[in-house]
Amino acid sequence: MAQPIDQMLSIITSATVDVLPLEDMKKKLQSGRTLNIKLGMDPTSPDLHLGHAVVLSKMRQFQDLGHNIILIIGDFTARIGDPTGKSKTRPPLTLEQIKENAKTYFEQVGKILDLKKLTIRYNSEWLAPLTFDDVIRLASKITVARLLEREDFSRRMQNSQPISLHELLYPLLQGYDSVALKADVELGGTDQTFNLLCGRFFQEQFGQEPQVVITVPLLEGLDGVEKMSKSLGNSVGLAEPAAQAFGKLMSISDELMWKYARLLLHTSDAEIEIMKNTMHPMDAKKHIAAGIIRKFWSSQEAEQAQAQFESLFQKKDYSAAQEVRLLLPSLEIWIVDLLKALDAIASSSDAKRLIESGAVLIDEKAITDFKALIKAHTGMIVKVGKHRIYKLVV
Repeated sequence: MAQPIDQMLSIITSATVDVLPLEDMKKKLQSGRTLNIKLGMDPTSPDLHLGHAVVLSKMRQFQDLGHNIILIIGDFTARIGDPTGKSKTRPPLTLEQIKENAKTYFEQVGKILDLKKLTIRYNSEWLAPLTFDDVIRLASKITVARLLEREDFSRRMQNSQPISLHELLYPLLQGYDSVALKADVELGGTDQTFNLLCGRFFQEQFGQEPQVVITVPLLEGLDGVEKMSKSLGNSVGLAEPAAQAFGKLMSISDELMWKYARLLLHTSDAEIEIMKNTMHPMDAKKHIAAGIIRKFWSSQEAEQAQAQFESLFQKKDYSAAQEVRLLLPSLEIWIVDLLKALDAIASSSDAKRLIESGAVLIDEKAITDFKALIKAHTGMIVKVGKHRIYKLVV
């Protein structure tokens, strides 16, 4: 039996920033038909993280309501690279890089979406066959002035930073995805609002019923400042070991953990107030971290990850530390290369920041020299930040 419209609308609008326009969303639900719900993801990296889980969880809600969920792998648009939030032109990816990155997506989205009820499309299906004449006709439907309204484009113009012509085409191509699929709803983060509205605009230009645009909040990464991104070294990857993910979650600020609870666990404000008033912050954070691991990994892994965390960080029992087997060309290794081998950093600059702040310890001794050479040995304990501990096997 179908749920009442108001109840469905309440589910759909929960934990969102905008539903544009809300009245159109209500009309689409009242039609009683199965809606085409679109989410596009460019495979610019092989790894998805909890930031992606926010919008994927919203997709799952639509899936549970019986709608047609379409995940677009942007194998064509990834060749351009979404300029959203970028202050400079992104280097284009090769077809080989794109294919390799896309391979990992299915297993990772399967943590959230029911793969048996998921339609996966590649936008090269309809974008690659476009002729130059088709692209000109598409471009003629929108003005340069409108494209330059995009915040990142206008900011780059003001700062005299270059914008390549192909970047201006990106919103057009993403918008054309909606035309090709006759999308009823498109989802994305708030940073995607312009691109999503382009889809609505182009559908109108092609005589289609325009899609509803739904935006969800961006999830700040572990630093609590920038949005979650692997390139910034502040992410929790969906493919990471559960224990490692649990430790990272325990490193976020007490204030940020409530946002994680709202966006990833759909915890209500009333439930959060009860936790704030009845639980110690450490216990609340463990409760939230365990809930996230339970939801996106498994109940067993959540229980094991919490037990391991408590042994390591509360009982100081390093026998429970995550063992990492490394094949090193030499037992003497530059500290940065060691951290990279452990997958503990995103970049050398990330390592420099951690080392100079005293956040890297080898066998309980802080390493503060960025150029330090480390003599690796089996059983060596490497601590990175507050809640990441590795035990080496070499």
